[in-house]
Amino acid sequence: MEKTISVTTQRIIDEEEKYSAHNYHPLPVVLSKGEGVFVWDVEGKKYYDFLSAYSAVNQGHSHPKIVAALVDQAQTLALTSRAFHNDVFYKFSKYITSYFGFDKVLPMNTGAEAVETALKISRKWGYEKKGIPANKARIIFCQNNFHGRTITIISASNDPDATKNFGPYTPGISSIPYNDIAALAKELEDTNVAAFVVEPIQGEAGVYVPELGFLKKAYDLCKSKNVLFVADEVQTGIARTGKLIACDHEGVKPDILILGKAVSGGVYPVSCVLANNDIMDVIHPGEHGSTFGGNPIACRVAMAALEVVREEKLAERSEYLGEILRKELRAIKSDMISIVRGKGLLNAIVIKPKNGKEAWDVCLKLRDNGLLAKPTHGDIIRFAPPLVITEEQLMECVDIIRKSILEME
Repeated sequence: MEKTISVTTQRIIDEEEKYSAHNYHPLPVVLSKGEGVFVWDVEGKKYYDFLSAYSAVNQGHSHPKIVAALVDQAQTLALTSRAFHNDVFYKFSKYITSYFGFDKVLPMNTGAEAVETALKISRKWGYEKKGIPANKARIIFCQNNFHGRTITIISASNDPDATKNFGPYTPGISSIPYNDIAALAKELEDTNVAAFVVEPIQGEAGVYVPELGFLKKAYDLCKSKNVLFVADEVQTGIARTGKLIACDHEGVKPDILILGKAVSGGVYPVSCVLANNDIMDVIHPGEHGSTFGGNPIACRVAMAALEVVREEKLAERSEYLGEILRKELRAIKSDMISIVRGKGLLNAIVIKPKNGKEAWDVCLKLRDNGLLAKPTHGDIIRFAPPLVITEEQLMECVDIIRKSILEME
């Protein structure tokens, strides 16, 4: 039985419901503070955060180094737009291109904007470098993807919640089954294909990890057909899966790399697209931009956030703790958990309904016991804590998960 939420919590939820668009269905908890791996609600109850704002808070809530960079830059110079040069953007550009090994960066704000940017670059490259006839460029995606919710991006979606009554859709976009090399090979026979866009692990779909070798085979196919391999690592990047980017697990360097979320440690909206000169140089003044993209605060925050990842060895920590977490989850003796999957600290359990209880009910029980997670696609719960979590804290969380599952029986 779900515990009754407090009057204060209910009042806040009711006012949000009244005055904001109903485009989310949050878990009934109202948070007011975060620090490290913990968040607190308006009544002062403390929780482990096991969602990390969809992997934006990999470095933990309110990391002091990132917050200090934010405050210092906000007190100095916040925004100039790209109409003028400033004394921070050039440092960020040099820093992040060196960090990930690319020639150039194009900064934006949100993950969806970065994906849209990559699509524009891919099409323009297709026309100007590959020689695709005007307005004939095609881009291939995978089914069950989640790259954002803009009109163009949902044109690649097969999720009815994302697409119903939002047409007509953007042409030149096709989707194939995920983890299907044969289907990709068939599509790439079309010489008008400019790019293949893929999540190395499908996060929102329920942490679907492709078979080992899929990314390398897909990359090699793209190279053989002069097609850009575009990796959307907005959620899987920045050490979440046990490597700096998930493509590193197979030694694949994307032609275009899309980053967001944890690039800023969850402190400020920062996203970017990285590519080498032969691709990025198709973009000229006036062809793409953003008022806030690459602003001084964003640049300082992102550099600090990436320094934290390296200094605190968060990729190595993620890989080590992820193995422990999956082992412990598989040891829980409950037939409610039908599948455990993941890589690094991006993991999921598939819940088999029992006694009328489903994944949403499990998340409510987890909340009651001091851990916050959220279902996706009805029967899947993602477990993605901040990467700064300690092994001792992780084991406490395993105990909470075990207790919560068994209480549902």
